[in-house]
Amino acid sequence: MNKEKRTEIFKRFQQANPEPKTELEYSTPFELLAAVLLSAQATDKGVNIATRKLFAIANTPASIAALGVAGVEGYIKTIGLFRSKAKHLVQTAEILRDQHNGEVPADREALESLPGVGRKTANVVLNTAFGQPTMAVDTHIFRISNRTGIAPGKDVLEVEKRLLKLVPQEFMLNAHHWLILHGRYVCKARKPECTRCSIVDLCEFKKKTT
Repeated sequence: MNKEKRTEIFKRFQQANPEPKTELEYSTPFELLAAVLLSAQATDKGVNIATRKLFAIANTPASIAALGVAGVEGYIKTIGLFRSKAKHLVQTAEILRDQHNGEVPADREALESLPGVGRKTANVVLNTAFGQPTMAVDTHIFRISNRTGIAPGKDVLEVEKRLLKLVPQEFMLNAHHWLILHGRYVCKARKPECTRCSIVDLCEFKKKTT
């Protein structure tokens, strides 16, 4: 895919949704970190249902740590893998409380050192909470990047690096949100809805649906 076509794709995304937001509900960097940590193999809707109850009781590192693993489990048991997620969230809260003055660090290395926080989670927090132009490649972005030809790659890290290199800088801050939303609601995994796609004429996917 050439630069002109890629630029036009993101122009259209921007025109349709000038200020895209994550669908996870949060009000602080820690709430976002907690929600993203809980979101693996779960829907944003399911996470939001759980965190509304959890955050009403505990929404800081100190209060989550005080709640403890069993306490957190009681609020998130509707989410898949809730036991391991509760353990990681409490461990993360304790580290933030004890080593970072209760604040979420705006630093990749520090974030990735937290229990249950991998590269994708760190990228989401850096981008969404701190406005850094990172690219959190989930299954939607991996699929879209390969299917459309925007930034094909054999694994998530390769796709991330190619997107960071190829997405025009003026669109980088919001690109990750646009791609996720496009993959979630239009360019779906099983059957992309090409008939209502805003970039269908630019996409290089050969087996378009009609």
